[in-house]
Amino acid sequence: MPTITHARASLVDLEVETVRTDAVQSFVKQETIFVEITTDDGLVGTGYSYTIGTGGRAVLSMLRDHLLPLLPGQDAERIESVWMTLFASTRATTTGAITSLALAAVDTALWDLKALRADAPLWKTAGGFRREVPLYDTEGGWLHLSVDELVAGARRSVDEGWGGLKIKVGSPRIADDVERLRAVRDAVGDRVDVMVDANQSMTGAEAVRRARAFESLDLAWFEEPLPADDIAGHAALARSTSIPVAVGESMYSIAQFREYLQRGAAGIVQVDVARIGGITPWLKVAHLAEAFNVSVCPHFLMELHVSLAAAVPNGRWVEHIPQLRAITRTEMVIVDGHALAPERPGLGIEWDRDAIDARVVA
Repeated sequence: MPTITHARASLVDLEVETVRTDAVQSFVKQETIFVEITTDDGLVGTGYSYTIGTGGRAVLSMLRDHLLPLLPGQDAERIESVWMTLFASTRATTTGAITSLALAAVDTALWDLKALRADAPLWKTAGGFRREVPLYDTEGGWLHLSVDELVAGARRSVDEGWGGLKIKVGSPRIADDVERLRAVRDAVGDRVDVMVDANQSMTGAEAVRRARAFESLDLAWFEEPLPADDIAGHAALARSTSIPVAVGESMYSIAQFREYLQRGAAGIVQVDVARIGGITPWLKVAHLAEAFNVSVCPHFLMELHVSLAAAVPNGRWVEHIPQLRAITRTEMVIVDGHALAPERPGLGIEWDRDAIDARVVA
């Protein structure tokens, strides 16, 4: 058995590649937490997770003080066992963001090792359903952008052959949201999917009101209209509109996804591999969604999610928000509006180790 001999963690700050704003926040930097796990056969697996500005040092402390000391001596191929051992050791802090983000960095490193040992890419190791996944753009839809800028970004996406784009909503006046969306829909026509994202900014009543105003725009989904813990509100909204309700990026347990799906509160599942605790629980959520005949369209982390969305039958979209270009040697391959999962063994991300080392802050 490949035995874990050593594990280390570090924190790297990445500045945003472009200004990003939504209804509740600005994305100021990505705190990226790395974990490297070494086994006695000489392989090294690299995993990572992230926060968008706060909490990175807390995740790092959880890893260094509590989780990483438990790894030496464990069998790296028994990923379920390792995950549950670490999870059980943190009962006082589960379920929550810090623990899930820490677990994710370890778990993705173990999956990197698993695929490296098999000399296979992650998308095949995790299921291998297909290699290509449709791509949609978020970078052209931030809330601070003017109508003209939104339209220009939407047209660029169409020119590049992408099948979808996402616009942030949650302006103080509903008429402003409608104006922005109408301009984009008129610019791209009816052959491109347009998604909207409210980033948990609305009350239940306001979300119902806005959904009704958006109905004529033929939207692909209405994302995070309400706080993530308001399952009843999302269920009520889903019953009131024909627009699919998308949730998941702010959910940290499999059980929460189960409740959403059982209550008909999720038409699209946007499970985030870092926030759910790694590839191991990500796959469980994806298969759970498949049992409910619901598509998975993961949030952010496109360099990793392209392989996971390709691995499962219900992976529908990959979200285009590039954020790792400063510390990687290659970029995600895009062909005819589709993201291609890398064929490189392991996670498929070619890290620039010198660039990472230069940005380590802890």
